[in-house]
Amino acid sequence: MQTQLQEQLSISDAEIILSHLPERIRNALIARATEIEYPIEAVVEMAIASFLDTEALGFIDCKPGRGQ
Repeated sequence: MQTQLQEQLSISDAEIILSHLPERIRNALIARATEIEYPIEAVVEMAIASFLDTEALGFIDCKPGRGQ
């Protein structure tokens, strides 16, 4: 089985990630997505990428260790 790499998080993947997060974190991400009028998958991606690299806007920009 061959997998296809994606440059952006899909909505289905974001929903899976959200379902495994503590409720307060899930609610905060959803509130932020609503506040800035971004799709939830983009906000989840930005949150993960910024955790790994403070200078990253998303997974494409992410270079772990660079922003610390």
